[in-house]
Amino acid sequence: MTPTIRGRIVSTSSMLDDGVVSIAGERITAVRSFAQWRAAHPDAPEPPFAGIVLPGLVDIHNHGGFGYRFDTVDRAHARAAAQAHHAHGSTTVVAGVVTAAAADMVAQTAVLRELAEEGVLGGIHLEGPFLSEARCGAQDPQFLRDPDLELTNRLVSAAGAQLRVMTMAPELPGYAAVARRLADHDVVVALGHSDADYASFRKALRPHGFGSLVTHLANGMAPLHHRDPGPVGASLVAAAEGHAFVELIGDGVHVDPGFAALAFATAPGRVALVTDAMQAAGLADGEYQLGPRSVTVRDGVARIANGSIAGGVSTLLQCVARAVHDSGVPLRTAVAAATSTPATALGLADVGDLQAEYFADVVTVDDSLRLRRVLRRGQWVS
Repeated sequence: MTPTIRGRIVSTSSMLDDGVVSIAGERITAVRSFAQWRAAHPDAPEPPFAGIVLPGLVDIHNHGGFGYRFDTVDRAHARAAAQAHHAHGSTTVVAGVVTAAAADMVAQTAVLRELAEEGVLGGIHLEGPFLSEARCGAQDPQFLRDPDLELTNRLVSAAGAQLRVMTMAPELPGYAAVARRLADHDVVVALGHSDADYASFRKALRPHGFGSLVTHLANGMAPLHHRDPGPVGASLVAAAEGHAFVELIGDGVHVDPGFAALAFATAPGRVALVTDAMQAAGLADGEYQLGPRSVTVRDGVARIANGSIAGGVSTLLQCVARAVHDSGVPLRTAVAAATSTPATALGLADVGDLQAEYFADVVTVDDSLRLRRVLRRGQWVS
């Protein structure tokens, strides 16, 4: 039965206290007030009020969760990671591959390509291996390397048209040539895991450079300081001017809620909430894996042996709730940061909003933003 969903609609294009999302097959056909829907369907049974109705969430930085990983050549394993996040509200997931041996990264990318072509994934994010050793975080330094076109070509070929974004440190030799090659293939150039200073990082961002996205703002880079604003300051300036988007890991661990509030206030409409989720997302403390590295989760924080934080353990819906409840971000703003803004940042079509002709990706929540149900491509998945 084709669902008709009624509730308080909160999205970039629609704010309705009592609205109805009409669906046919995989697509939304209309979003209107309940009064308008009733006038068009005078004899239809009244749909129940479902609570707050949101667009399906769009997570553009995700390495797995619920016991599964994207850095794998096991297609079923990667599929399970995506489906678990779908069921928790992230109906579009861009799968992340972390730094590893080149052959492994190429093989993992090829597997993820197949799932993206099926529509299970929204694309692929390569986080590495062209990153700064000084700011590598949980990335394995033994596999880091300067940007080179040969490996870039292998990765692009393995991904086909499904490579959406690649994170690089702009100060590394060879960066400009690789960035140009990525841009020529319509791949978003993201800047991160970088030890660049303010001027160098700002120059690498649009309109001066190729970078249009900043990977997990404030993580994997020097901290913001009033006499040395560094990459964080450069990122916020570029975002405030409308030249870049900034990822923000909204789990309450990677950045303080006050810093999150600062980012939203500084760069309205340019903040993309992400999870940076890894295998342990949604699970209890214990031992897990991120790429080649072992990770211990204790008290809800994932770390490698040297103490570096190693990805997130939250869902994107939990990040939205924290933005609202802990950082004081208005609900519509927080929802946009997890839907239309990341979709726009990566050029993802027909997702991230509730409007006619978009995919029928819908999340319903209660007043505390706790998950009720998830519709993906017109089918209930939770």
